[in-house]
Amino acid sequence: MPPAATTIAALAVTLAVAAPAVAQDAAAGRAKAATCAVCHGPMGISVTPDAPHLAGQPAIYTAAQLRAYRSGTRKHEVMAVMAKPLSDDDIANLAAWFASIKIDAQAP
Repeated sequence: MPPAATTIAALAVTLAVAAPAVAQDAAAGRAKAATCAVCHGPMGISVTPDAPHLAGQPAIYTAAQLRAYRSGTRKHEVMAVMAKPLSDDDIANLAAWFASIKIDAQAP
């Protein structure tokens, strides 16, 4: 096998193995977000004054916060309960969903 073909084959195997490690399925995240809608709204725009908007947040930020709630390093009575059962795939999917929502900010 020529060196370029070997490199391409090795890259393909690496991607095939690594890809399932971090799911980023916005559609699955949208389905999972139904319970989030109670406080954060169905489109990630908060419906309560003490819950942040999630729409448009970078996926890396949302995922990090959910992992922190799940582990207990970030404290919040409700979010601890909500995040505890989430798998890594659930968190990645939720983060992908909220990041995929386009928001438009306008100056007053």
